[in-house]
Amino acid sequence: MARNEGESTAVLAPTLVGYRKPWLRADLVAGLSAGAVVIPQAMAYATIADMPVQIGLYTCMVPMIVYALLGGSRTASVSTTSTIATLTASTLIGAGIAAGSEDAQTSLMTLTLMVGVILVAARVLKLGAVIENISEATLSGIKAGVGLTVAASQLPKLLGVPGDPDATGFLRVIGGVLGQLGDANGATVALSVASIAGLVAMSRFVPRVPGPLIVVAIGIALIAFTGLHDRGVELIAEVPRGIPLPGIPSLHDVGALLPGALAISVMAFLETVAVARGVRRPEEPQIDSDRELLANGVASLAGSFFHTLPPAGGFSQTAVALRSGARTQLSGIVTAVLAVLVALFLAPVLSDLPQATLGAMVVVATLGLVDLGSFARYWRVNRIEFWIATVTAVIGLTAGLLPAVLVGVLLTLYLVLRELNRPHVSQMTRSVDGGWRALDPDAPLVASDPMVLRIDSGLYTANVRANTREISRRVRELQPATLVIDCSLISQVTTTVMRSFLDLNKELSDAGTEVYYASVPRKNLATVRRTTFGREFESEGGVFATVEEAARALSRSSGR
Repeated sequence: MARNEGESTAVLAPTLVGYRKPWLRADLVAGLSAGAVVIPQAMAYATIADMPVQIGLYTCMVPMIVYALLGGSRTASVSTTSTIATLTASTLIGAGIAAGSEDAQTSLMTLTLMVGVILVAARVLKLGAVIENISEATLSGIKAGVGLTVAASQLPKLLGVPGDPDATGFLRVIGGVLGQLGDANGATVALSVASIAGLVAMSRFVPRVPGPLIVVAIGIALIAFTGLHDRGVELIAEVPRGIPLPGIPSLHDVGALLPGALAISVMAFLETVAVARGVRRPEEPQIDSDRELLANGVASLAGSFFHTLPPAGGFSQTAVALRSGARTQLSGIVTAVLAVLVALFLAPVLSDLPQATLGAMVVVATLGLVDLGSFARYWRVNRIEFWIATVTAVIGLTAGLLPAVLVGVLLTLYLVLRELNRPHVSQMTRSVDGGWRALDPDAPLVASDPMVLRIDSGLYTANVRANTREISRRVRELQPATLVIDCSLISQVTTTVMRSFLDLNKELSDAGTEVYYASVPRKNLATVRRTTFGREFESEGGVFATVEEAARALSRSSGR
């Protein structure tokens, strides 16, 4: 009975298994420190999604607790990120849902629910490793587009001018702001510049200090004790006191929201996994992508009923927790409790927060996504990756972030399929000690009979024909009487794979070369025996247990 309870605990709260009392103080301090960063940041990110700031505050509650109970990372802080907030805004706009309308928050609940359903479905199908194939270059391009687009969208707040609700995308927003430069409010501009300078300085010189909290506190104090508000400095909308009441997501806009939900699901998972792996200590367990899919998905499902943004792991707040000595996800639970206390007791105070201060926090956070160094590295190392990152970023800045994600995913899929479609065939020759060794795939062919070729990768629909064509080419070049194909590295066979090799057998046999197979893995041999052709081929002596056995048998039969 005790063992079952332990297994249950491991499933529900893996990072709390074996908890040690000395960790408690570190987790409490880390949770409070991370909360000092994540709560104001999440409120700022809510404005990116064209939502009231309390939506960001709510996102620090239920999703963080759910991830703390299900996630595999001991220190990742999961609330939301600027990328997710931007994609949320793009999705709602693309679905024709006006910002600030009565339907906006209901549609947000639906979107968050859909993200959760997609992530959980991906976990059921064990697609974690597949999604992780999306290249780093694609993510760099998307994040560059996000950083510049979001920074541009904050310019009206930083200048104290009205934003154009119809202006979407980087170029249109910049064009609209340039036409209003003459109307900028001096006090707002001064507060914006001071806030940005303070955030950058604290991040660089005193990284342990929670810069966002300090800037928020100073901004509220200036409104309370000076006449900044009377000089035209705009405040955020009033923040309601209390925790969110449960609601029921509507299924009315599911079709319109689906493309965006798919894009958000991919980005949320990738960001969470990247954070989790980036902060994993050497002594901690490896991060399981399927577990992260489940944790992120259930966090989104649960959060959808409490008016939250889709959750994802964030580097900045996680870094704060890590620097503060976080040991387990108890620190995340502490952050969630802090968010509840802020909502219950500090909501009226938060209502005095200047929009310029919030905009400054967003700009500093999102411009950090524009990593020009990564573009330079791609140019030096791999020009294809450079152009993928560049094209993705340009599409994000011109056509929007959802098309950028789509193009990035399609480009990644193309590269994966291109790599799969390459043949991986090596010729095997006898070594000095009498064994067998593989020649370099690009080495000149060595005349031998039987000729032994090894397939060096798994075979799928995408690459089987490329490999059979390469085998055929090599056989035509040397024209051996017999060919032995070493199948030891083939992980599985399918009907398509078997059909392709049946065609190869016929082609080579008609040309005068008999084909044999060796070292077929047991499970693959069992699959082959389920087909009439496979059983007949094996009964006729076409399959050998090892390459050595095949070489000896065929040499004897030819009289050598």
